[in-house]
Amino acid sequence: FFSHSGNKMKGVARFVHRQLNDSIRRGARFYPAPGDKRVVFFDTTLRDGEQSPGCTLTVEEKITIARQLSRLGVDICEAGFPIASEGDFEAVKTIAKEVGPLLDGRTTGEPMRICGLSRAIEADIHRCYSAVKYAPLHRIHTFLATSDIHLKYKLMISREQCVQRAAAAVKYARTLVDDVEFSPEDSGRSDPDFLCEVLGAVIEAGASTLNIPDTVGYNTPDQYAARMKYLIDNTKNSHKVTWSTHCHNDLGLATANTFAGILNGARQVEVTINGIGERAGNTSLEEVAMILHVHQQTLGLEDGLNRQQLYRTSQLVTAYTGMAVQPNKAIVGANAFAHEAGIHQDGMLKNRETYEIMRPDTVGLGASSLVLGKHSGMNAFSNRLTELGYTDLGTEQMRSIFARFKRLADKKKTVTDHDLRCMLNDEINQPRDIWVLESIQVSSGNNMTSTTTCHLRTADGREHIDAATGNGPVDAIFQSINRITGINAILLDFEIKSISGGSDSMGEVRVALGDGDIALTPSDDPELKNQHTKFFGHGADTDILYAAAKAYINSINRILSARESGQRRVSKTGTPI
Repeated sequence: FFSHSGNKMKGVARFVHRQLNDSIRRGARFYPAPGDKRVVFFDTTLRDGEQSPGCTLTVEEKITIARQLSRLGVDICEAGFPIASEGDFEAVKTIAKEVGPLLDGRTTGEPMRICGLSRAIEADIHRCYSAVKYAPLHRIHTFLATSDIHLKYKLMISREQCVQRAAAAVKYARTLVDDVEFSPEDSGRSDPDFLCEVLGAVIEAGASTLNIPDTVGYNTPDQYAARMKYLIDNTKNSHKVTWSTHCHNDLGLATANTFAGILNGARQVEVTINGIGERAGNTSLEEVAMILHVHQQTLGLEDGLNRQQLYRTSQLVTAYTGMAVQPNKAIVGANAFAHEAGIHQDGMLKNRETYEIMRPDTVGLGASSLVLGKHSGMNAFSNRLTELGYTDLGTEQMRSIFARFKRLADKKKTVTDHDLRCMLNDEINQPRDIWVLESIQVSSGNNMTSTTTCHLRTADGREHIDAATGNGPVDAIFQSINRITGINAILLDFEIKSISGGSDSMGEVRVALGDGDIALTPSDDPELKNQHTKFFGHGADTDILYAAAKAYINSINRILSARESGQRRVSKTGTPI
């Protein structure tokens, strides 16, 4: 491990970078210390993010998100909690094998490091190692609570036992890997001097990264800043490790606290896409990324992110988790770059910098002067997708999407970027086709019973047609699909919105279904006892009823995929940090 204090050590760091390929082969890693200019992005969307209430991801969806995180330039991907379930173990293992070696689009020249979480228990740690070991670069992240309230009521151990258990866990993990991260859970409410004792012990045991989680989102920015500075100044051998932030958003201060940590020596940030996570969520990756970008000249900090992939990554996570981004969400919300006030619009027309501190194209939202319509060819279409960040589409996939674009262009005079993104989301980010929607015919009116005939096809080509009545056209569609598929689906949520203005706008529908044929989500939390696992579906079309049918079919396919794999959302083992 290297500290950058002094010109001599800066020279050592440059030598490390020149020998990067050898470093990767050896499994070594450059760890920024307090005062260094490099900020490491540690994404925990697939672990802490998936612990959002109602969020369920299949193994295939996790792999797709992990690939996109790699394109985004994330340094470390916490892929899951391997001991929690067989499904989580297989997801982490598969990501380590398939995504761990990827270098496509990565400016750092090294692949994304794959990490797994484990409690400070040998069986957990070994299970974690068994999953992540297939990645060229991998890490074990182990944690143990340190606040008195956790020690007394949850773990029922003394402070001395806590120090011993933490050090023993890190020491054992170091027998398996060179890269070990330790988190003292509930650091925000732990005694600072006791934290220094615990952290000093785990550094001596071999930890390379120390993460300081504000587990319950309790701290204010000044408190978190002071805590980070105190720990770095008073922990023995603190210069040998990377210090990390992990802030929850219970008081809406996660990003502010993370930034306060950076200003006081933290050089790793633990974040999630769209800020999803337990309760009110985690620190938003895109917010921290753009803070460092906008203030780069004054902060002088560097990272390896490709910010033009931010919006696409946000949309992907939204599509798979079903957790929609609020319109006024910073960076990736629908209104993030919208200007309605007349004074603002006047200023924007004269000089964009009057009311815009960052450009939409920086995050992958660039406006184009190229108008796409029914006369547009493949070249113009392909070029626009590249500008929007979709550079990884295969030839057959491109042809399929282009054919759908042509059908859309026949219905709309102009196809907007919002239309394109919605269409791509509808085509790419979908579950495996178990059932395919061929057509629907709806008969409805205010003085008649709604009736729908649905034509579905199975993956092996068998066709099924059935009709049903319902309380309105949407209900009739859903009842008809239920009759054909035989799924006892429970509608938990239904959302419809327009993609752009005009009567010919595409409509986007999101549904959340519960599987009525399986037991409710197991949980020790009485508030979760009667909650169904949510399976989200997405559909987009100029015909909103057809879009609703597509969304419902997508959700049905997710239910069936989960049944086949035996995957269920279960309470995570241990307490999330």
